[in-house]
Amino acid sequence: MPTTEPMTQPTITPRSGLHDGCFPRLRLAGATGLLVALCGSVAAQPAWVEAERPILSNTVLLTSRDVFYKAGEQYFSPDASQVIFQAVPVPEAGKLPANDYSMYVADVIRDEDGIITGLGEPLLVSAPGAASTCGWFHPLNPGEIIFGSTFVQPNSESGPGYSRPGGRYVWKFPHEMEVVTRSIQALGAPADTATKPLFSRPGYDAEASFSLDGRYVLYAHVDEERSAALGRPDADLYVFDTTTNTHVPLVVEKGYDGGPFFSPDMSWICYRSDRFGDGNLQLFAAEIDYGPDGSIQGIKREVQITANQHVNWAPYFHPTGRFIVYTSSEVGHANYEVYALEFNPDKPMEDLWKYRITHADGFDGLPVFSPDGKTMIWCAQRGPLAEGEGRPSSQIWVADFDARALLQRVEGQGGF
Repeated sequence: MPTTEPMTQPTITPRSGLHDGCFPRLRLAGATGLLVALCGSVAAQPAWVEAERPILSNTVLLTSRDVFYKAGEQYFSPDASQVIFQAVPVPEAGKLPANDYSMYVADVIRDEDGIITGLGEPLLVSAPGAASTCGWFHPLNPGEIIFGSTFVQPNSESGPGYSRPGGRYVWKFPHEMEVVTRSIQALGAPADTATKPLFSRPGYDAEASFSLDGRYVLYAHVDEERSAALGRPDADLYVFDTTTNTHVPLVVEKGYDGGPFFSPDMSWICYRSDRFGDGNLQLFAAEIDYGPDGSIQGIKREVQITANQHVNWAPYFHPTGRFIVYTSSEVGHANYEVYALEFNPDKPMEDLWKYRITHADGFDGLPVFSPDGKTMIWCAQRGPLAEGEGRPSSQIWVADFDARALLQRVEGQGGF
């Protein structure tokens, strides 16, 4: 899905990599409380630095407006040595940026203390001209990835799309989109020949993620006939069993249900839904029903975990399973922020604790964790402002995440 609303004309010519120039990455110097650019200049500390402590620290900008017009929806590999992300590269001078995202993989660079300081050269893993979204690493097979992709540039009229009434934010559901797989080990193989469908179904299939054992793939499937009858996108959640090559429906409510992820113990999934048709998104979780043979049969129960007048989306479990992080318009559609929310399906929704994580102006969203839960990586518009543009571009940021500090702060809110 697109990470943010579209921006206007680009003005910067791309450079050869993520580490050229003075702002490819910024790092917070914790001892001095200053934001230090790589070229050595020093700027005043942004207000969000203190506001986000002690939950977030060592905040680093990973992708650059020099290289990417916008970038986001990023996920770690199982050993946190790489990230997969979608991005639109900066076009040649005088040309407009692409309408669709491409998929990239990059190595994670760390200092001697293990703190992430940047990314290596990004590798394009999607086919040229394809529209791609929602990448994921196989949990057990190094170098194997899946993502949603077309094999050609999608027809501009193909498939329905989701948009908030009155807003510019739109993400499309092209019917050419499939869940595809490829290996990034054979780097010499062209992306357009190395990428193959994991399975094929008519209509949009994407937003896929693996179970921790690598057997199951959660994904969203748009039924275009049902969407047309309903008058808005009708995406349902399915799980694909890679052992039996079967598809099992999990959530088939009217309206869009998407962005599913397994809980750390694989007993629940979390996702977003617009089933109420009010232009907002709410978060849900469903308990998985396993059969006697250990295969997924469906869901046992579904619980709603947000109910408000906001757009709540991109939920993701912390590895402890005690809370999720998500994106919300709670402080305004011009300033989406990341929140943490208690996960306790047996507790009344109104009693769940909630805590705001990010505090910068502009968009902060699509938060996910490293496998050990000590790092949060997300997409934000809090970086340098490119010449000729009215707001910072959407780029990828990373920070150390202190779950213990978060839980200590919410103890008095009915949490722990």
